[in-house]
Amino acid sequence: MLVGEQPGDREDREGHPFVGPAGRLLSEVLTEAGLADARIYTTNAVKHFKWTARGKRRIHERPNANEVRACRPWLLAEIAAVRPDALLCLGATAAQSVLGSGVRVTRDRGRFLPSPLAPAVMATAHPASLLRAPTPSARAEARARFVRDLRSVARRLAASGGADAARAARARRAEHAASP
Repeated sequence: MLVGEQPGDREDREGHPFVGPAGRLLSEVLTEAGLADARIYTTNAVKHFKWTARGKRRIHERPNANEVRACRPWLLAEIAAVRPDALLCLGATAAQSVLGSGVRVTRDRGRFLPSPLAPAVMATAHPASLLRAPTPSARAEARARFVRDLRSVARRLAASGGADAARAARARRAEHAASP
């Protein structure tokens, strides 16, 4: 399960998380990390797009603590329904919503953190932050670190049988869909 921060402009308009530029990058990196064939549920910690008009564009604004807190019951209900083998928090808002205000992505990223919400929980950067890196070399370094974090999740899933369970569930759904 991937938890992002909040919908962006495109996600808000289309009604699905990770369909904009950051979502395209996330798809590429999931493939590179070996998670593309896994069954992944995506959502956001905050369910609404907070924005400011700048000309014709809607510019993202960071949600405040009350907005994050107000959306947390829905996020917890999603986690309880999905029962993920791994929970990956993308960005500070997601990490703090899931793991509490003491989590710092800069300090805690790439490590599995204890949580009753899933057997494997990790915080890492949001893919949009990779797109905002100031130079091509900084973007390449940020992407490499992001890939390392996702590969760590892939290894944990493989060791626990989580990835196999996801593939088996997909196979069962495909068989069920094919049956009369």
